[in-house]
Amino acid sequence: MSSLNRMSSETHHYYAERALLASGWADNVLFSVKDGQFLSFEANSKPMPDCHLLSGPVLPTVANLHSHAFQRVMAGAAEVSLNPSDSFWSWRDLMYKIVQKLTPEDVNIIAKQLYIDMLKAGYTQVGEFHYLHHGAKGQPYQQRSEMSSQMIAAANDSGIGLTLLPVLYSHSGFGGQAPNAGQARFIHSTDSYLALHQECHDQLVNHPRHTLGICFHSLRAVTKPQIDTVLHSLAKDCPVHIHIAEQQKEVQDSITFSGQRPVEWLHNEIGLNERWCLVHATHLTDEERQAIATSQAVAGLCPTTEANLGDGIFPGVAFEQENGRWGIGSDSHVSLSIVEELRTLEYSQRLRDQQRNRLHRPAQNSVGDNLFQQAVLGGNQACGVSLGLSQGNRADFMVLDSANPFIAASESKDLLNRWLFATNENLIKDVFVAGNHTIKNFRHQQEESSRLAFTQVIKKAMNHA
Repeated sequence: MSSLNRMSSETHHYYAERALLASGWADNVLFSVKDGQFLSFEANSKPMPDCHLLSGPVLPTVANLHSHAFQRVMAGAAEVSLNPSDSFWSWRDLMYKIVQKLTPEDVNIIAKQLYIDMLKAGYTQVGEFHYLHHGAKGQPYQQRSEMSSQMIAAANDSGIGLTLLPVLYSHSGFGGQAPNAGQARFIHSTDSYLALHQECHDQLVNHPRHTLGICFHSLRAVTKPQIDTVLHSLAKDCPVHIHIAEQQKEVQDSITFSGQRPVEWLHNEIGLNERWCLVHATHLTDEERQAIATSQAVAGLCPTTEANLGDGIFPGVAFEQENGRWGIGSDSHVSLSIVEELRTLEYSQRLRDQQRNRLHRPAQNSVGDNLFQQAVLGGNQACGVSLGLSQGNRADFMVLDSANPFIAASESKDLLNRWLFATNENLIKDVFVAGNHTIKNFRHQQEESSRLAFTQVIKKAMNHA
């Protein structure tokens, strides 16, 4: 077993001069880890003789709630204007061309490098919204879950935790429209999807870091009977993810088909609760926004991808005022920075409103602290995990580089604001996952070989794209 996947039955002790516990910042924290979980925390302590001294502020890690791993290979490749009306839909056409070239081995290489980069960024769980299922012409692989297995292998090799979200994708538009040629690799019937989900379950059962969810690509890609059948057939306690209301065209098509907007339809016809993660949820009426907040579903926000695709701006200020739950994802992976996602989210609200300091709550008026806290909580809920520096949680944590002046000079009350709004380089020096030291002094033990392999896949995928 790889050292990245091994959980020690021994108790290991760590000491941090300051750490962000579930109860808030604490000084001189001694904590212990056993069997991949936090065993105890004690503030205002002294280091034990055998403990590991952590050379910087210790923070919880974050669950990245929305990833399409294979899209990492095309990051930066769609930034040439070929159409005066460039949009998400023209970007999608390029994505369809590139995806035709990828083998299962290519997908494994892309995902492994992506997950290494995520770990270096402070993400230790990833919600993999995985809809690349079949061969280039839509033919199933001998093992139905071949592509999903590549995601699992990449997660195992990198050491990240995986929330696998195999996607049901059957149609090209509302009302069960036939899929187009570019979607051939994505398509499942309800029955074949349930069989795929069972194969994935069999591979992931009892894994200490990985879990399994349910996923519908979008309301345009499935029908109500399909949603009803899947929800009735599968576990009633796992996360449920769906793309929704990302684009104005999608909203208009939904109204044309059903007389209802996407979130309105989902709320009225299926019902929302805390299991749901509504990815993007950008274009909402007041009533739709309030329905999400009241249901305690998570809005899965992907600010850098939404900005890159020109999707629009999420109504974050009003959603915060309603105590809505949200988390962040890197989606198409034009960025793999928690700092950039949270900063972009806050700045989008400032640009729209022409005001400062928008995303805060009555109990937390520090914007940076609120952004980071909500990202941790929403990511946990959407990915079905418990990250955070608290007894019994999985022992995931990260250490910021205290050599940086903004980190070294900041009092704890200012540290998250300084990190999120004053720094640009990656300051995450060390990352631990289930007690395993996966990133040591900014490096992953497999990154050199992984980068070389990834470079070759980029060249192959982008040749004559």
